[in-house]
Amino acid sequence: MTETARARPPQLASNRSALIGGAITLLVVLGALLAPIIAPWDPLKFDAVHRLSGPSIAHWLGSDQYGRDLLSRSLYGARFSLSVALVSVGVSLLVGGILGLLAGYYRGGFDLVISRLADILIAFPAILLAIAFLAFLGSGFVNLVLAIAVVFVGPFIRVSRAAVFTVREELYVEAGRAMGASDGRMVFRTILPNAIAPLIVETTLRFAYAVLSEASLSFLGLGTQPPFPSLGMMVSDGRSFLSLSPWGSLVPGFFILLMVLGFNLLGDGLRDALDPRLRQR
Repeated sequence: MTETARARPPQLASNRSALIGGAITLLVVLGALLAPIIAPWDPLKFDAVHRLSGPSIAHWLGSDQYGRDLLSRSLYGARFSLSVALVSVGVSLLVGGILGLLAGYYRGGFDLVISRLADILIAFPAILLAIAFLAFLGSGFVNLVLAIAVVFVGPFIRVSRAAVFTVREELYVEAGRAMGASDGRMVFRTILPNAIAPLIVETTLRFAYAVLSEASLSFLGLGTQPPFPSLGMMVSDGRSFLSLSPWGSLVPGFFILLMVLGFNLLGDGLRDALDPRLRQR
């Protein structure tokens, strides 16, 4: 094991941003995964006696206009947001990452076409592009995932392509070509493992953007449909009752803030730990 390889784990373990972000992310993910077990109420159950109530013994974080428990609905809403983020970021990473790898390796006309495709996708504001796709495809989980995934393909192409450019001219890549290694082996067995760090960081940060995008689209009524809970939709529904009980918007808004903060801190910490200049030191 080289000195550089031994230095990486302590560097990541001592990074406060990565540790705090990882702890927040782990807490939110566990809460979402265990929602059927730890949620105190059925998220769809009405309680007319406790409508628009604040935190109490019956409803720890209050209830909405129908008396539904806000903690339970927020846990299930976080579960939905994380599901959308996981699938959409995974699809965009697979498509954009592969296209960027091939564009950076082959260059020429193929690189030109893929780069222009990325420029077109990035040129449009992300939320407007997602709204346009959903207006054409309609709402629903699958369409929501596709809309967010298409928006993120462009950034992944750029990150992947730039990472390949820094690795492609290394001596071990030239040696592999000289030994007659196939293009597939060179791209996926030699170049990709050495260009994976920027993609890891970009993936982590894109999770935060995906959560925000899902919440924004659900806020506009283009995400999941009632009565299934969604954090963005809960914030939107609670706006009409802010003067009576602000908890309907504050609680799901806090869950959104927590998820975005966790992913951003984790991404920043990974970026610092995986930065090649820091590894050289």
